[in-house]
Parts: sequence; C-alpha cells; structure tokens
Amino acid sequence: MALRQIRIQGDAVLEKKCREITEMTPRIQELIEDMLDTMYDACGVGLAGPQVGVLKRICVIDVGEGPLVLINPVIVSADGEQTGDEGCLSLPGKAGQVTRPNHVIVRALDENMQERELEGEGLLARAFCHEIDHLDGHMYTEKVEGQIHDVTYDED
Repeated sequence: MALRQIRIQGDAVLEKKCREITEMTPRIQELIEDMLDTMYDACGVGLAGPQVGVLKRICVIDVGEGPLVLINPVIVSADGEQTGDEGCLSLPGKAGQVTRPNHVIVRALDENMQERELEGEGLLARAFCHEIDHLDGHMYTEKVEGQIHDVTYDED
C-alpha cells in the first residue's frame, strides 16, 4: 500500500476517457488499496483512476458509511435534484455550486468482480456522479453555476 500522487486540474490525464477493467489482477488490487489510502490521506470522499494517473474505469468512495469500490460503474437511474458546493481533490482548496441528481442507482463490479447495484441519495448520489464523470474525462468545473471559490475551513 502506498500513497499515490493526485493529479491536479490541467493534467491531460484528467481529460481522457478510461478503459474498462476486464479482470481482477494483483495490480488492480494494489491500485484499489493505494486509492483508498490516498483518498483517506487527502480527506476526500471519492477518488477516480485518472486522478492518480491510471486510465481505468475504477473509483473509490466513502461518504462516512465505509469504503465502496466501483469498477466499470454505470448510472442506470437518476432522479430528483440537489444544488450545493462541490469540490475535488484535483482542484484543492476550491469549490463551486453544482446541480446533480439527488437520487442515483449505479451498476458496477465490486473488488471481487461481482456485479452490484448501489443506490445513493444526497452526498452519495453526488459522489457517484462526480467520480463517474472523472472516468469519462470530465471535472465538476464544467458544471459549476457561477464562480469557483476558495474553501475556508473553521478551526476548532
């Protein structure tokens, strides 16, 4: 397990469409572990393959309910609407208002290459959409309504 460098907006890898994963290999298993470690180290809720320079259709998400691994994810249903601040580990310290579906159903393979259907509302629905966008070469900045702004954190 190792921390991987998170690619920053402007890196061409973030604009490329990712390839499907056809089998679980030791390298993909190591990638999953590294991506989880990297996401947690950066205090993120999601991380996609291209963000660590790997053009594979894989992402990891944890909105506080435990880690999810999505391989070859596809949104099969989306409804409702939510608008809120969205940020990205590839654009640290920035956020912008983005409208996303409030309810999403995703079909993906898990780390055992078993097909799963996952349902998310609110933050999890937003994370599904955000990370799947990365796999298609898109960043949230393309959807921002208004201006991207600096994020400020309250200190306890």
